[in-house]
Amino acid sequence: MARPTPLSGFPEWLPAQRIVEQHVLDVLREVFELHGFASVETRAVEPLDQLLRKGETDKEVYVLRRLQADPEDQAVPAGGDLLGSTLGLHFDLTVPLARYVLENAGHLEFPFRRYQLQKAWRGERPQEGRYREFTQADIDVIGKDTLSFHHEVEIAQVIAEAFARLPLPPVRLQVNSRKLIEGYYLGAGVAPEQVGDVMRVVDKIDKVSADTVVAMLTDDVGLSTEQARACVALTQVTADGDELAGKVKALGVQHPLLDEGVDALARVLMGAARLRSDRFSVVADLRIARGLDYYTGTVYETRMQGFEHVGSICSGGRYDALASDGRMTYPGVGISLGVTRAVGPLLSRGLLTASRSTPTCVLVALPDEESRASLQQIATALRSRGVATEVSPTAAKYGKQIRYAERRGIPYVWFPQDEGTHQVRDIRSGEQVDADPRAWVPPEADLRPSVSGSADL
Repeated sequence: MARPTPLSGFPEWLPAQRIVEQHVLDVLREVFELHGFASVETRAVEPLDQLLRKGETDKEVYVLRRLQADPEDQAVPAGGDLLGSTLGLHFDLTVPLARYVLENAGHLEFPFRRYQLQKAWRGERPQEGRYREFTQADIDVIGKDTLSFHHEVEIAQVIAEAFARLPLPPVRLQVNSRKLIEGYYLGAGVAPEQVGDVMRVVDKIDKVSADTVVAMLTDDVGLSTEQARACVALTQVTADGDELAGKVKALGVQHPLLDEGVDALARVLMGAARLRSDRFSVVADLRIARGLDYYTGTVYETRMQGFEHVGSICSGGRYDALASDGRMTYPGVGISLGVTRAVGPLLSRGLLTASRSTPTCVLVALPDEESRASLQQIATALRSRGVATEVSPTAAKYGKQIRYAERRGIPYVWFPQDEGTHQVRDIRSGEQVDADPRAWVPPEADLRPSVSGSADL
């Protein structure tokens, strides 16, 4: 078999890199569960008509069909069997969540608090921080008909706590309010039916110049030059909670919905402010529009210091009508952390590393093959107390077994003695001491691989 060619956009981490990714996922899982979010996992595929409800993603969806499927068989068969229909791999975890809530509403307690750590797929051009297969970590709070505003503050607080515990560069949580944006546009004279188009254009301001956005607003949306410049002026405002109202008022635009949005955004900023540190900051950034139509309240984006070019690694917001069965509406608020997007660039640069490439803490040295069965009992005794242990794969000379442990990053080698006693050596320091397999434990720091960032983070 010829050497395979890697597939661009489908990352496969080496064992030490996978330990880093698993550490990030473990931290997120712990933080989410501490805040009462329950884990769910949705299927990898959805009917295309459901996936495409979100808009502007039809070119990125991977279609899934059986190799011998009839290409004309597009409909969902009677009885709801989806195997014959056109299916697509989900490109995020929000659309599947909406379907999951509708299907299981009778079995859920509301507000429903869920987290999801799962892969998604998107057919975009691979580049640093953007992949075709990637892992996301989502949290959402879903209500029934109503959802209190305080959950919009809570989501910011939870994700801020998670970032405080992750081995990432300093991050900046940027928040805005769709009510603030909409109220401002209406106050600037934008017609209600134009507001959505204006948001989608303004959302491109990180990718094109302000003058280009003004031209798009006048040429494509139909705004006057004065209205277009006023819309762009809003994107230049950044503020903390105390400065926000004054800076928005200075723009000279008035509308009741604008006042409501400013007040709501200030409350979100104050809620997350207590978690500010040298590695986490939160700011109102009024260029953040989140161009997707379903956002209706607070919106969030997050960028890593030194890696702003990869875009937002953690985004989300409030949505009031993504899930509805015609009788009941399920509003929600949530945020999604792109785990692969965040850690991928750091792993490729060697900025995040694991202390070893294996969970093994102890290698039991093997004097001869006849001793393997008895030494497995030693390994079992150590594992029973949570010490990851393996028996040496060969009965080579002890020096070679020690070098094998060094290459793997295993910190301890266990040596059986002729008189039935035991010793364990810390191969980093060379210290070797007597040990009882029924009682010995390593220092807490050695039990599992640790993850650290370089001085450049």
